[in-house]
Amino acid sequence: MKIIMLGAPGAGKGTQAKKIAAKYEIPHISTGDIFRANIKNGTELGKKAKTYMDQGLLVPDELVVDLVVDRVNQDDCKNGYVLDGFPRTIPQAEALTEALAKMGQKMDYAIDVNVPDENIVRRMGGRRACVGCGATYHVEYAPTKKEGICDVCGAELILRDDDKPETVQKRLNVYHEQTQPLIDYYTEAGILKTVDGTLDIDDVFQAIVDILGA
Repeated sequence: MKIIMLGAPGAGKGTQAKKIAAKYEIPHISTGDIFRANIKNGTELGKKAKTYMDQGLLVPDELVVDLVVDRVNQDDCKNGYVLDGFPRTIPQAEALTEALAKMGQKMDYAIDVNVPDENIVRRMGGRRACVGCGATYHVEYAPTKKEGICDVCGAELILRDDDKPETVQKRLNVYHEQTQPLIDYYTEAGILKTVDGTLDIDDVFQAIVDILGA
């Protein structure tokens, strides 16, 4: 079972990817993890990726696809895997389709965790992080006992720059521009399934399980 998770930043696709991986006993693969593992292990692909990352540049699509294909060819992926955060663009999707086709493989599902922008801005704008221990809270969904103070270590909480409404909206704009076309791409490929990401986490997961089958 080979699955791609789609969804805007803050839609909760990473959380769902982990839950899918646990239930179906398949690896949860994020490009960030692949980069870190290859760099740590000093592989050729890792060294190449590091030269771009050290300069603050985006790793080119061909190299990202090579890294992903290398990862999905490992033994633990023989029963499938969940791709989280890749592909992000049409060229990446096309390169992945092509690389898999050469191995006689293809993706089975692209699952879009669909959440309206205003929900995401509210969701992320309500996040608070502890300056002391890094614990995270949410003013609406997971508040602290004492407002603005961490339950764990008593330090103050902040709204991270990443979570400020204007930053979140910028990230959403980039997502719609670059990644939204993937929705059309995988719809045409006949593998797109959409779930309502505004539901409770467990209800979203149940909707995904209904799609994938027990």
